[in-house]
Amino acid sequence: MNKVILIGRLTKDVELRTTTSGKQNATFTIAVNRNYTNKEGEQGTDYIGCVSWGNLAENVAKYCTKG
Repeated sequence: MNKVILIGRLTKDVELRTTTSGKQNATFTIAVNRNYTNKEGEQGTDYIGCVSWGNLAENVAKYCTKG
């Protein structure tokens, strides 16, 4: 199993959904700034789509908000 730690900001509030079998999933996008600047002095940003399932999805939806 691979492990990734992302530090960034949510681009919008988390969307919590329930499947027909009763499992919950949360979808959200994180904006992560790059560590370097280009020739114009601007930093790049990567947008990473994420999905969480089960109890983790409930906790993400409950405690994470845009910002």
